[in-house]
Amino acid sequence: MPQKRRSQSWTELKQAGNECFRAGQYGEAVNLYSQSIQLLEKSGQKNKEDLGILYSNRAASYLKVGNCSECIKDCTRSLELVPFGLKALLRRASAYEALERYRQAYVDYKTVLQIDWNIPAAHDGVNRMTKALTDIDGPSWREKLPPIPTVPMSVKESLAQAASSASSPQQNSVIDNKKKAPGPEAAKKAKALKEEGNAFVKKGEHKKAVEKYTQSLGQDPKEVTTYTNRALCYLSLKMYKEAISDCDEALRLDSANIKAFYRRAQANKELKNKKSCIEDLNSVLKLEPNNAVAQKLLQEVQKMK
Repeated sequence: MPQKRRSQSWTELKQAGNECFRAGQYGEAVNLYSQSIQLLEKSGQKNKEDLGILYSNRAASYLKVGNCSECIKDCTRSLELVPFGLKALLRRASAYEALERYRQAYVDYKTVLQIDWNIPAAHDGVNRMTKALTDIDGPSWREKLPPIPTVPMSVKESLAQAASSASSPQQNSVIDNKKKAPGPEAAKKAKALKEEGNAFVKKGEHKKAVEKYTQSLGQDPKEVTTYTNRALCYLSLKMYKEAISDCDEALRLDSANIKAFYRRAQANKELKNKKSCIEDLNSVLKLEPNNAVAQKLLQEVQKMK
């Protein structure tokens, strides 16, 4: 008789999900994390920390594919299990921001800074939300904010200590940069997904385009134009840190990529990173001295205070 295949444990499913996440296979990661959550919850084990990590990891996968609503749900569940989890707060803030729910995003970014003041992404997020809310609501924008929770001192101390210790691979904090060239089938699928993304861009549907570009990069993580295309979408969605990250990756693959330099300059301008913006625009003009668009933006940035 053939042997029955051994069922995977929740820890094995979680590890498989982590591997898919690192490989850019975010949809499959969601599936594996979901199975792991289901098994752990059925087991009757009351391990809130493990469940909190699983929900936070699945939230990260949802965020990567542009499913911000599900990301928010999972982050909220993770925070119910492990209150004031830094990664869940940051991921939920990013999702709120992508959905233009700026007040909620501001609250989460500010909560992160109560726990650990030394997190640049949270400072950048607060600055972006302050600008957006001032534009929308005027000088009295703070009056319309939801309450910002007070983080107990004991939580601040324990979580800040955990954040400063070595990052855990189970939280997907480090993505593997050793990307392999795709096979012919994967390259073909990547190209088709990228073209679907391009079609969404032409329609102005940037969130859907991000999802297609992300899926494309899961098949071919070495395609430079997919990174620069997704960076363009992130700029439109005011997700400037993500745009910079994609431009960084494009420039690692192609150190003379003009679009990557220019789009990173645009993101740096919005984040008030004047020096970095000027450096990127000078890189564009070194490669293309007569680039009128870069020249114009450089003049604007040089006038910034």
